[in-house]
Amino acid sequence: MSRFPKTSETFIVRELDALDRRGQWEVGLRSLFGSPEPAAVHPVAVRWAAAVRRPRAAGVARGLCWALRRAPRALFGVLCVVVREHARHPAALARALVTVALATGHARELAGEPGVRIHAHFATYPALAAWVCHRLAGVRYGFTAHAHDLYVDRTMLAAKVEAADYVVTVSEFNRRLLAGIPGAPDTPVHVVRCGIDSGHYPFRARAVPCTGPVRALCVASLEGYKGHRVLFEALALGGPGVDRVELRLVGDGPLRQELAELATSSGLGRRVRFLGRRSELEVRRLLAAADLFVLPSVVADNGQMEGLPVALIEALASGVPTVSTALSGIPEIVLDGVTGLLARPGSARSLRDTLERAIADVQGAPWRARAGRDLVESRFELESSIDELLTVLGGDALGVASLGGPR
Repeated sequence: MSRFPKTSETFIVRELDALDRRGQWEVGLRSLFGSPEPAAVHPVAVRWAAAVRRPRAAGVARGLCWALRRAPRALFGVLCVVVREHARHPAALARALVTVALATGHARELAGEPGVRIHAHFATYPALAAWVCHRLAGVRYGFTAHAHDLYVDRTMLAAKVEAADYVVTVSEFNRRLLAGIPGAPDTPVHVVRCGIDSGHYPFRARAVPCTGPVRALCVASLEGYKGHRVLFEALALGGPGVDRVELRLVGDGPLRQELAELATSSGLGRRVRFLGRRSELEVRRLLAAADLFVLPSVVADNGQMEGLPVALIEALASGVPTVSTALSGIPEIVLDGVTGLLARPGSARSLRDTLERAIADVQGAPWRARAGRDLVESRFELESSIDELLTVLGGDALGVASLGGPR
C-alpha cells in the first residue's frame, strides 16, 4: 500500500483479510511509504501491520543496483516515461521518482517469486509501483481505481491501464469513465464493489422520532469533498426538523480546526460534536444508536469527489434513514426514494429540504430501511465481492502481492 495502516481505508484491509482467509493463494502486503497512524484503530489491521513489507534505504539501494545490472534499458525507459508524464508538476515528479526507486526494491524481491501477481489499490502511486515492477521484472499486475485517482490525477493512467492484465473499479460510474481512457478497450475493466460483512451490522428499521433531539451521524474524513461546510449551512438555515438535529462527526482530517470554528460561528457549536477517528466497532455502535445518517458529498475545488462511500453501505445495512447527494457512484447505493434520499450536491437549501423530508417521513423510512438492507445483502456483501475479485484475478496465480494507497 502507499501507506498502511490508514484508518479511512478499512475497505482495503477487509478485502485483503477476506482474500487471505479463502486460502486460494498466498497473500502478502507491501507498502511504499510509512504510516503515522496506529494499527490498533481497526483490529483487523493489526496482524497486517506486523507483516507489511516496505523497502528501507538499503533495500532501495539494492533494488536500484539490481535494476541497473538486470534491466538498464527498461529502467531508462521507465524514467523517461515518468519524467515526461510528470514534467509539468515538479512536486508530483519528485514523488513519482521516489516511487520508482521504492518500486525497484519491491521488483528485486518479487522477481525471484515465480507466478507472483500484484494488485494495487488506487491508480496513482501504487499502480505506478506495480507498473515499474512489471517493466523491470515482468510481474503481472492489475489495480483498483477508486476516486481521486480518476477524478483529479490521471497522470500516466493510459500507460498503467494498457500494461495491466485487468482494471477493477468500484462503481458503474467509474467504469464508464475508464472506458474512455486510451488502452482501456484492450484491458478488461470490472466493477467489484467494496463489500462489508452485513452480519456485523445489526439491522433495525427505524424512522426519525417525531419529537425530541434527532441524533444524526456523519462518518467521513474532514476534507472538502465530504461536504461538511454545506451540511453546517443547511442546518443553520433552520426548519422544524433540522432545528432538532444533534450532529456527531466521525473522522479526522485537515479541516478539523476550520470546521470547528465554522460550527461555532454558525450557531451550531452546542449541536455538533467532533468524535475523531473511531474503530469499526465504535462506528457500528454509533450507527445502531443513530436516528439519521447524512453524507453531504460535493465536488471539491480541485475536482475531487466520492467514488462509492463504504460509510453509506454500512448505514443502509444498519437500517438508519440515510441522506446523501446525487454524485458519482452514490446513486448506485442510495437509490433516491427507495433506499434513501438524495439532495443536489453543493446546495445547502436542497440538503436542508431533503433532511426535512427524511425527518418528517415516519411511514416511509422503515420501508426504505428494509430496501437498503436488501440492496446491501444482494450487491455489497464482502464475500460476494471477494468471489468477483477472485474471478477477475484468475485461478492460475501462485501468489498475490497487494499494493494499495490513496495517492
